[in-house]
Amino acid sequence: MYNRLQLASKYLQYYLSASNGKGHGIHSPFVFEFITKVLNDKTHYPAYNEVEKLRRQLLADQTVLIVDDFGAGSSISKTNQRAVASIARNAAKSRKFGQLLYRMVKFYRPQSIIELGTSLGITTSYLAKAKPDAKVITMEGAKEVLTAAKKNFEALQILNIETVEGNFDHTLPTVMRQLATINFAFIDGNHRLQPTIQYFETILPKTDNFSIVILDDIHWSEEMEQAWKHCMHHPSVTLSIDLFFIGILIFRKEIKEKQHFVIRF
Repeated sequence: MYNRLQLASKYLQYYLSASNGKGHGIHSPFVFEFITKVLNDKTHYPAYNEVEKLRRQLLADQTVLIVDDFGAGSSISKTNQRAVASIARNAAKSRKFGQLLYRMVKFYRPQSIIELGTSLGITTSYLAKAKPDAKVITMEGAKEVLTAAKKNFEALQILNIETVEGNFDHTLPTVMRQLATINFAFIDGNHRLQPTIQYFETILPKTDNFSIVILDDIHWSEEMEQAWKHCMHHPSVTLSIDLFFIGILIFRKEIKEKQHFVIRF
C-alpha cells in the first residue's frame, strides 16, 4: 500500500481536481441527483445512532481475535492476532462513508445486496438497516471476526443479513449461482489487483441496468488504482464516480457516452 505521505499527496491532488460536491455545473442527471439527494442529504437518521453506539463499544473492546487474512494484509498489524478495538479503528469504514452507503441503499432501494468483507459488521449494519426488507449477503474470510460480527447483528436486532464464511475465491462463485440479480455490491476485501478484478467480473453477469457496484479503497495502493481503472473502463460501465476512498460504478444503458466524475466529499 502507499505510505502516509503518498496517500496525503494523492488526496491533495484529488481534492484540488474534484468537483465541489454541490452539483454546480454537473450535466449528468444521475450524478446531479446523487449529489443533491444522497451525497448532501443532511438528515440524521435514527439508525446512525444505533450503529455508531456499536462502533463506540467495539473501539473499547480489547478482546483478541485470530484474523485469517487472504488478501493484501493489514498495514497496522503484522500478526494474525488483533484486538477488536484495533479492527474497529483500522478496518471498518468511517462513520462518514458508512452513512453514505446507508443513504445510497435508502435512496436507490436495492432488493439484493452483497458485501465482500464483513469485518465486525459496522458497514453491513448500515446496509441492512437502510432497507430492512432487502436481502443482505455479507462474506468474510476470518472465522473469529465473522463470529463477532454475528453477535453485533444480534445486538442490533438485524434480521435480514445472511453471512458466508470463507475465501472469496471459493465462496463468491457459489453465492452468485444462487442469485438472479445483484442490485448493490460493496467490494471491500483482498485489496490486490487480480482478485479485485476477478470479484468484479464474477458479480458483473448478475448486474442489471439499475445495479450499483462500489469498490473500496480505490487509491489505497498502485494495485487498487489499477483495479479501479480496469473496472471503470469496462464496457458494461457507463458512469463512474471517484470519491477517493470509494469508487462507484453505474450500468445505466440510457447513458450513451461513458462518463467519469471525481467529486469532493
